[in-house]
Amino acid sequence: MDAMKLVVVGAAGRMGRMLVLTIDALQGAVLHAGIERDGSPALGTDVGQLAGLSPSGVIITSDIAQALAGADGIVDFSTPATSVALARHAADAGIVHIIGTTGCTAEDDAAIAAAAQGAVIVKSGNMSLGVNLLASMVEMAARALPEEDFDIEILEMHHRHKVDAPSGTALLLGQAAATGRLVDLGEASVRVRDGHTGPRPAGAIGFATLRGGSVIGEHSVIFAGEGERIEFVHRAEDRAIFARGALRAALWARGKAPGLYSMRDVLGLGTARQD
Repeated sequence: MDAMKLVVVGAAGRMGRMLVLTIDALQGAVLHAGIERDGSPALGTDVGQLAGLSPSGVIITSDIAQALAGADGIVDFSTPATSVALARHAADAGIVHIIGTTGCTAEDDAAIAAAAQGAVIVKSGNMSLGVNLLASMVEMAARALPEEDFDIEILEMHHRHKVDAPSGTALLLGQAAATGRLVDLGEASVRVRDGHTGPRPAGAIGFATLRGGSVIGEHSVIFAGEGERIEFVHRAEDRAIFARGALRAALWARGKAPGLYSMRDVLGLGTARQD
């Protein structure tokens, strides 16, 4: 099979450049195009040179139709509105769309799910293989440990520039805990505590958010019981882990039936597909 031709969205950004570098070192995939927003100073530049490589001959464009012509897949860490629009383009073209975008609303998720009827979409709040393994372990622990005996708290910290809270990863881990407990995360979650809050509600899944410095991402899921505490921790030390996970997802998705998949599907940890 020919190498998979991939389009990188936000090719001039930190994550975009990391994806370009990772594709360059990856067998089975080649860089097909790089996309940036209208007005970006990177438009017209060589995406390889921008990432610190030799000239690639791939020029950054804002023309989505031009970028997707002949492509096999899109790798997308952008904004919710951009990801929704690209999902529709992926459905029209019948290609793979890997979405690492966070901050999506319920309406955004519904639009992406609708587009997945014509595209193979892998969407995750975190593309790290380690985080997704952690989510599976959290779900298992939440299922095994009695709700009346163990409280669940999720603590996350990111760099000062992150714009959404809780992070997509924290919500992914919270959803894993809620799935294990057979509860609705929206109803069980507590995201703000201030003033005289009263006792902790039974069965709540608490979130605490920290922001500062250059922290790439740190997440802890705490199961706090009487006389004992179990903690699951993941620390991201290099953005390359997200790029590697996203590209593994792209290669895995090639040739799959249209549908909405998660990184748990990619890792064989249990289906999360929604047709």
